[in-house]
Amino acid sequence: MPDSLTIHLPDIPSTLNLVGPAEENLRLLEAKTGAQLVLRGQDLVIAGTDEQIQRSQQIIYNLENLWQRGRRIGNIDLSSAERAVSTGRTEELQRLQRTVVAVNRRGEPLYTRTFGQWHYVQAIVRHDLTFGIGPAGTGKTYLAAVQAVLALQERRVERIILTRPAVEAGERLGFLPGDLQAKVSPYLRPLYDALYDFMEPERLMQLMEKGTIEVAPLAYMRGRTLSNAFVILDEAQNTTAEQMKMMLTRLGNASKMVVTGDPTQTDLPAGSRSGLALARRILSGVRGIAFCEFGREDVVRHPLVQRIVEAYEQFEASQASKQ
Repeated sequence: MPDSLTIHLPDIPSTLNLVGPAEENLRLLEAKTGAQLVLRGQDLVIAGTDEQIQRSQQIIYNLENLWQRGRRIGNIDLSSAERAVSTGRTEELQRLQRTVVAVNRRGEPLYTRTFGQWHYVQAIVRHDLTFGIGPAGTGKTYLAAVQAVLALQERRVERIILTRPAVEAGERLGFLPGDLQAKVSPYLRPLYDALYDFMEPERLMQLMEKGTIEVAPLAYMRGRTLSNAFVILDEAQNTTAEQMKMMLTRLGNASKMVVTGDPTQTDLPAGSRSGLALARRILSGVRGIAFCEFGREDVVRHPLVQRIVEAYEQFEASQASKQ
């Protein structure tokens, strides 16, 4: 007969935060540890081998910062706690869970949720040039935009510049209606989403009209020096080698630049070499530049996205082994 352990949860809100809707977090934890978890009121009973019980208990205790403070726990939080227990990084996890990255315009705190996100934010703070490389859904673009807003609000920079190679439109954008702002807006929607979270829409429009926040296709960056600015180059996997070099050399005094991209989702013509991939090869190890690599464990969207990324990775690895 398996052993069991009972954890008494302090109150109903904490209990609901921990177990999740329809107790889905308990089922996820069972899948990760092999233990059986049963909720009886505010008592959580864990049954299984000593190892399964101990592992489940450690993961639950490493989520205490979340479920006792009313923060909703999801699959990504469980995965981060499991990884911390497995690798002995529980102290780092506690710091990650307690550190508020920013507070949005509704007064809601923003936290990083994975080790990858945590190190990415720290790298942006400490370096003038940071690369965020990894799959969709890891928060690369959003967290960079948040740091840009903070830098502007704290007057560490005078303007924010958002740019992206509009490869899908051949960087001409002529067939789209409206002025340049209207033409490029669809390509920079992920950046706008973060800006709207941290600025009132009226304020954002005022700053854009004044040029304090500027959005433009990558082609419009040529010949400029970007000083006293926080620059974000998004979807950088779609830059050519020449475009990437051009953009990186625009960096002026008192500026920061964050370059984000997913090398597996390039829209460049067949045979073209991604400027992001080449930059990673050439600049890795250069003092003052940070490279932050995200993995599927950093995906904070729907849990299915993690599995999609994993399936593609396995397929691509199998194809590469056949060549």
